[in-house]
Amino acid sequence: MSETQNFQNHAKLVPSFHFVTLPILLVNLGWSIYRLVHAFSADSVIALLVALALLLLAFTLRVMVLTVQDRVIRLEMRLRMQQLLPAEIRPRIPEFTVGQLVALRFASDAELPDLARKVLQDNLTDRKAIKQLVHDWQPDFVRA
Repeated sequence: MSETQNFQNHAKLVPSFHFVTLPILLVNLGWSIYRLVHAFSADSVIALLVALALLLLAFTLRVMVLTVQDRVIRLEMRLRMQQLLPAEIRPRIPEFTVGQLVALRFASDAELPDLARKVLQDNLTDRKAIKQLVHDWQPDFVRA
């Protein structure tokens, strides 16, 4: 784990998923396709279906984990904004999308009010663009 985090290095790879599980499932899918083409049988069809199901399961689980993480970030950011935003902006907190809140979580407490105001005024929705506006990056190492 890097001691400093910024826009360039904040993406998280999960080694057990990205470097072990996913490659094994892809090799299994390739092998199942090879067996289906070179030795067609009911078993090779079933093996291909199982390989596809396992790959779909892995991606579905990853999406579910990231969705739960985004929901937690949404809650965390709404609470944080209640404490940090000026009174005139607080009523607009429900207007933030999950994507905007996820991107804003890297902003320091000092820059969050101005950045939140800019996101609302300019209707910025692109996570990458919002993250690039953060100057005082607050690392988040506890992610899925």
